[in-house]
Amino acid sequence: MVSPSPDPFRPQGSRPTGHDVARLAGVSQATVSLVFSGRSGRRVSEATRERVRQAAHELGYQPQATARQLRLGRTGLLLLTVPDIRGPFFARVLASAHDAAQSRGLTIVVSSNWNGETLSRITLAHQFDGLLVCSPRDCQVSRLPPHVPVVLLDSDPQLMAPGRGVLPLDVADGMRQAVRHLIELGHDRIGHLRYSRASHTFRVRQAAFEEETRGLQVTERSVGEGEGVEITRVAAQELLGTPDRPDAVICDDDVAAAGIYHAAFELGLRIPEDLSVVGIDNLDTAMFFTPSLTTVDLPGEELGRRGVEALAALLRGEESRPLSTVETQLVVRRSTAVPSRSRT
Repeated sequence: MVSPSPDPFRPQGSRPTGHDVARLAGVSQATVSLVFSGRSGRRVSEATRERVRQAAHELGYQPQATARQLRLGRTGLLLLTVPDIRGPFFARVLASAHDAAQSRGLTIVVSSNWNGETLSRITLAHQFDGLLVCSPRDCQVSRLPPHVPVVLLDSDPQLMAPGRGVLPLDVADGMRQAVRHLIELGHDRIGHLRYSRASHTFRVRQAAFEEETRGLQVTERSVGEGEGVEITRVAAQELLGTPDRPDAVICDDDVAAAGIYHAAFELGLRIPEDLSVVGIDNLDTAMFFTPSLTTVDLPGEELGRRGVEALAALLRGEESRPLSTVETQLVVRRSTAVPSRSRT
């Protein structure tokens, strides 16, 4: 049985047109053209643009991309680069960015761990319309390609410039929430399993950790650039094997927290009875840790969606403007508890 057409005025089986979209959205054909040409700017409100895009989606309308791109000198391609495409957090950013781009007639191409020189060369050679850089390393920021609109995700707000937007992620506040949670439980011997990476996001979380733990007994171990399951496990064992081992550990992500769980099991330590553990990311698997992991939620979906929105605005010719920070939140589960020495 053939499903009825979303538009009763259009014969079934015919290809939807811009006129069909205009009729369904309740706007003029000129408005539809402006939205899909990327020239709507301030002439069409965001609410109207979204209504047009929704109507196009319902009808299955695809604008004549090739002609539009030739007219505008664009390809319709956006490049998203992430530190590690295998990372679950970055997969969430990518999925959301893909959906947001598709709704605007754009296509996301993803790269992983490219240095600044390669990033600049590939971007220009393949004529990407814009660039999204998630959690950029310093070497990438210093070699951003000229004359290409860029939005930096989870980066330093001070890097904003003409033709460049920055969407900050408040991971520093997430770290502060994590430390304060442990202090409120009564922990004063706190460990930190951290990554050594030359990027803003890890510098700010490290600074927040040092600020909040001032005056406490702190033990840290670093996981280097070539981190993997084995090297993370070894670093976790070193952290928990110290004579004055911490009774609580904060990890720079949930993957590192898994290393702590493994090391604790090997050393005969119980979580949370002997050791409280906090991660950062709030991966889908965090609730399936045994016990479920207390972690800082980093909303990768919001980061990807809003990043594409900001880049689309630059492509429409709008000026760079400060973007509101993406907030983070501590999700308390069963991996944290009052230290055993404090129990009666």
